[in-house]
Amino acid sequence: MKKSLFLAMALVFSGSVAAATDHYLLRDGNHIHHLKITNMNDEVTVSADVDFEPNADEAGGHACAAHVTGVAKQVADNELVLKKHSESEASYCELKIHLTPTGATVEQSEACTNFAAGICHFSSDGKEMVKFK
Repeated sequence: MKKSLFLAMALVFSGSVAAATDHYLLRDGNHIHHLKITNMNDEVTVSADVDFEPNADEAGGHACAAHVTGVAKQVADNELVLKKHSESEASYCELKIHLTPTGATVEQSEACTNFAAGICHFSSDGKEMVKFK
């Protein structure tokens, strides 16, 4: 009986937590950008990861992968800003995420090279990452 009551209470409380997650993807040649935005109650968590293999025009470049995640601020209806402190430097990587009904674009600050080195970068270079389910 106690287990049934506990499980019923757990279901009630878990239903009150509203979470929505959107995924965005961009494949540009051998470069893959993935963005995940999770809204839970009043908190927005952003996770950005990239996986790059050198394209033909990037001779001498090496494959790389990078990831950054954290709580973002909503600065406008369609804009989020993620600031992540670099542990090795006294700077912040800042990702500006512009959302549209069908996708998102990402701009990165110069300090993001501490998180994504070489040919890797979080910026979508003005190209829209497509929203998918």
